[in-house]
Amino acid sequence: MKVVIFDSGTLITLSMNDLLGMLVELRKNFRGKFVITKDVEDEIVKKPLTIKKYKLGAIRLRKLISDKILEFPESLGVDGSEIRKISYDILKQANSIYFSKNHPVHIIDTGEASALALSKILRDKKIDNIIAIDERTTRVLCERPENLREILENKLHTKIEERGSMDKDFKNTFFIRSTELVYIAFKKGLIEDQSKDMLDALLYSTKFKGSSVSGSEIKEMERLNL
Repeated sequence: MKVVIFDSGTLITLSMNDLLGMLVELRKNFRGKFVITKDVEDEIVKKPLTIKKYKLGAIRLRKLISDKILEFPESLGVDGSEIRKISYDILKQANSIYFSKNHPVHIIDTGEASALALSKILRDKKIDNIIAIDERTTRVLCERPENLREILENKLHTKIEERGSMDKDFKNTFFIRSTELVYIAFKKGLIEDQSKDMLDALLYSTKFKGSSVSGSEIKEMERLNL
């Protein structure tokens, strides 16, 4: 069993680029499950349904849930209460590491914390998993926490003090962005138009709609496709 855990940002990026159909085809070709937590469902369906601007996207994402393209942790034998407990600990830990002017800097939200919590639970169960997340901060927090203080200082234009750290176990978390998902779909022939222009358009569409990916990374993907 292999699992892709989706954060809300990645699903929203794909929805905004009209790529949810591509996600359905990826799921059909994947020997495992696409999973979201209840907190992510709140962010992509329940809350957006109450906002006219985002209602259409929420309805489309809700259909992926009803069609079981996206499933919940219970399908893996993971109880929601266990996720909530670990999520709370992650939020408390992550959001009390960095301080600006003696105030804690908010690093991650509930949806991201719940994805990290589920990933940890699945690792403990020896279930291979990866988190689909477009936002850079959470990835750096787990993969290269030593770089995050400088990133925050550049982003917030202020001095950042580091007063703690994440549990080292989170360095074992693996991540993928919507950009790589699109690239994989293209390589598998799941995109009808297989032209170089289409690949370029698809990759950059994810960058401009939320994926934290550089132009040089996109060029490298395109070079590998030659």
